[in-house]
Order: sequence, then structure tokens, then C-alpha cells
Amino acid sequence: QVQLVESGGGSVQSGGSLRLSCAASGIIVSDAAMGWFRQAPGKEREGVACIRRRGSTGYADSVKGRFTISQDNVKNTLFLQMSSLKPEDTAMFYCAATRGGYCSVSGTLQSVEYWGQGTQVTVSS
Repeated sequence: QVQLVESGGGSVQSGGSLRLSCAASGIIVSDAAMGWFRQAPGKEREGVACIRRRGSTGYADSVKGRFTISQDNVKNTLFLQMSSLKPEDTAMFYCAATRGGYCSVSGTLQSVEYWGQGTQVTVSS
């Protein structure tokens, strides 16, 4: 049984930073493509960043230069370091994984098989 458990969300002022974590069980992160999505109220879920099995990454244009995706293969955990946060980054952030899909250049993980429950990020101006 695959479980993805996010943590690290919270409230921060514009320009601040947060680090999201996604602890994985039942799946080895280095054997899967992993990614982060977000969904703001009234908007569709969108891909933010993803990482391929060999470690290369993809990012949405809206977060390039501000967000960094990484993983710790020993801890079997995925991370999203977010800096220079803006009010428009406010959303529920979800961790995702796929064995059969892939990480696109635009930062969207394709053919997601597993989702976490989400962690809320709120950025105030």
C-alpha cells in the first residue's frame, strides 16, 4: 500500500520561504517519477515541479527560480523548497508519484498513480 504524507505547509508573508516534505512508504522514490501539484480555490490542480528517476527536474514557468524540488533517497522523502513566495502561491499542495508515467519539462507529472492528502500554503501580502 502506497502512502504519501505531506508536511511543512503553513502561513507566511510575501517574500518568505517554506519547505514542504513528502514522506513515502510502499514506493521507492528513486524508482518512481515524483512531483508536486497545487490547487487554489476555484482553480484547477496544476503541476508545479517534478523529478525524474535519474534526478533531472522540470518546473512550471510560474515557479522557476523560486522553487526547488529534491529528494532524499535514504529517507525516501520528496521535498519542495519554496522561496520568494507570493500571495498567488496560496494553494493546497499535493505530493504525487508514478511508476508508469513521467516528469514533463513543464513540471507536470504525467499519469499520476498516487496522491498525498495535501498541505496548505498561505501567503499573505
